[in-house]
Amino acid sequence: MAEGPRVAGAPALLLLAEGDSVLIAVADLDAGPHLASTGATVVVTGPVALGHKVAARPIAAAEPVVRCGMPIGSATETIPTGAWVHVHNLASDYIATFAHRGGNR
Repeated sequence: MAEGPRVAGAPALLLLAEGDSVLIAVADLDAGPHLASTGATVVVTGPVALGHKVAARPIAAAEPVVRCGMPIGSATETIPTGAWVHVHNLASDYIATFAHRGGNR
């Protein structure tokens, strides 16, 4: 997966809110070092598609994963910095509102 066209020196990974545990890929990324909007260089461990999440720091198993300042689920395993964060290592903690009402809408 080749990195898409970008301005030289522009971050490839975006931190959406202080305290987030994930960064967002602003282009399709190959494994390797990429600049984050924080100024840090993050070594991405494998290909990551545009818009997908990468661990900004190590995330422990069962720890909430935070995006946009809000928890979006829990890590199902330890996720190292730079790893792709998706359904293979993230369990949603979301329960649809209608489920709270016994499935009635």
